[in-house]
Amino acid sequence: MQTKHVNHFTIMSKDKNNLKQLLGIGFGIAVTIGGTIGTGILRKPGPIAELISDPTTIILLWLAVGFYALLGVLCAIELAVMLPQAGAWYVYARRAFGDYMGFVTGVTSWLGTVAALGFGAYTMSEYIASLLPSLSGNLALMAIMLLVLMVGFHLLGTKSAGKSQQVLAFIKAIGLLLFVAICFIFGGNVQPTTLVQTMESTAVPLTITAIIGALQAIFYTYDGWHTATYFTEENEAPEKSIPKSMLWGLGMIIFIYILVNLAILYVVPLEELKTSKLAASSAISLIFGPKSGAIVTLFLLLSILGIVNAQIMFAPRVVYSMSRDKLFFGAATIVNKWGTPWVAMVTTAALSIILILSGKDTCDKLSNIATFFFVLSYVLGFAALIKLRYAEPNLARPFKAPFFPYLPGLLIILSLGFLIGAVKSDQESSIYALIFLAVSYPLYWFVRKLNAVKY
Repeated sequence: MQTKHVNHFTIMSKDKNNLKQLLGIGFGIAVTIGGTIGTGILRKPGPIAELISDPTTIILLWLAVGFYALLGVLCAIELAVMLPQAGAWYVYARRAFGDYMGFVTGVTSWLGTVAALGFGAYTMSEYIASLLPSLSGNLALMAIMLLVLMVGFHLLGTKSAGKSQQVLAFIKAIGLLLFVAICFIFGGNVQPTTLVQTMESTAVPLTITAIIGALQAIFYTYDGWHTATYFTEENEAPEKSIPKSMLWGLGMIIFIYILVNLAILYVVPLEELKTSKLAASSAISLIFGPKSGAIVTLFLLLSILGIVNAQIMFAPRVVYSMSRDKLFFGAATIVNKWGTPWVAMVTTAALSIILILSGKDTCDKLSNIATFFFVLSYVLGFAALIKLRYAEPNLARPFKAPFFPYLPGLLIILSLGFLIGAVKSDQESSIYALIFLAVSYPLYWFVRKLNAVKY
């Protein structure tokens, strides 16, 4: 069974329309950081403080979601090196539960990223306009131009795109660590309220609703911990580099997130933090004055560029893989000579541009719905791990998730609990998600019919 699996992948690699194995550990770490750390860590501490007024609880919640992501990584690594194909959750769900569940997982994962890509490009244009006010009247056009330029760059090949991701991830990590250093070196002179005094402040009693709301915000900032799995097929030695890159990448993310939260709590008084829409900017403004906010804006611009760069790389891999399995239109399998699935990439960017033209609110709403589907993808992935351990025990498993089946089982329970809480707190988005699930089978049937596949 193991030989058959290896031979199948070897045969696939000879096809001219298959992806090229050009990536390694450095890219894996970079894309994990770049695909996860965005604007959330700089924007979410304010809304979280409004819900949870106890700094100790805030830090514990950030650690709890980080631990959840770590457990998820252990499961995702087994799946990624066992099935080294582009597409991540789509591949695992399809292998374990069949074409229809794979189709639902793939489409929702792709559409969610398309919405996030459009939203990210539009947000970049807003930040550029805040630095250059004369451009504020053409936000949508600027966002579209940014996407077009990025697609043009990525069409030059996977190798150059991978190098750019490493550079952007490095700048992002150094920038956040520099922010932390500035806060702790200069923040003590801003106000008499130290971190210890802040932690002794009167806290509002915790409620389940507040905790769920804070967890939703933190989940948003951690989403992306699995990004390296989308590129397993393009990795030179996935069984060796994927575990190292994902664990090192997530470890650095958790470390940075905790330090940034501690730095913000050290500088910004809790009552002021509760009303801050951009906590990092509030901290820098308190230290260097109101005009210094442009520094944070520039960093935010670079941070969004890093995550958009990662999204425009991994989203096309999903529909590329689906198309190869005849669950998307056939042309999406076309790869140029530099290893870029260019038809899938252009299709992804085109749909993002349509969303941008329909308005930022549309992208925002779809992004909220996408969060529901992203976590649902996690559930299907963890369930696939359990199913495949029993259904296909002879598959090559260079890495095995520990504490099986309790670890994936626990993650399924936690993820379902989060989904139930999300449904209760955001019923409007949940309705749209349920509508899509209702029409997903007719859509699946149409795509199968279109590809003339018997079922």
